[in-house]
Amino acid sequence: MAVKIRLRRMGRKKKPIWAVVAADSRAPRDGRFIEDLGRYYPLEEPARVELKDDRIKHWLKVGAQPTDTVRSLLSQQGVLLGLHLEYKGGEPDTIAEAVEAHQKYRQDKLKASAKVTASELRQQALDAEEKAAAKVEAELLEKRKKAAVAAAETKAREKEAAAEKEAAAEKEVAAEKEDESSEESA
Repeated sequence: MAVKIRLRRMGRKKKPIWAVVAADSRAPRDGRFIEDLGRYYPLEEPARVELKDDRIKHWLKVGAQPTDTVRSLLSQQGVLLGLHLEYKGGEPDTIAEAVEAHQKYRQDKLKASAKVTASELRQQALDAEEKAAAKVEAELLEKRKKAAVAAAETKAREKEAAAEKEAAAEKEVAAEKEDESSEESA
């Protein structure tokens, strides 16, 4: 009988919880299994895995083959590292330290990426909002400058037109005075 360590679906619709089980490879996915070895909660952030390490090592030692997904989970949790060091002849204390260091490194990496992601998203949103506000304010300032320049040009044109009218009126008055004075002298 070929034994596989695989996932067995549990939980509600659209809320899966997977059981890690040792089962006959010919049995259906959610059917009969030999032993329950743990749980995998993929919807939690970060995904949570609870495993019975000693029983998984037992099944791996007697020839059970993990599926790709289960192999990945076992690797992430350090079970395969512990088994490898055990095969190499490491001492139990050294193996426990190595597995603990592996798990601590993985947890720190997950926490750092989760913290950075959330804070980065907040910071990016704030930066984008500040840029948008600055852009709107710059456009408004530019419009105000253009309006002020246009108003100044209009006032200058009006003054020039008034000055030209005044000059023309003065010329007419001067011309009339000259005409009157030339008529009086003649």
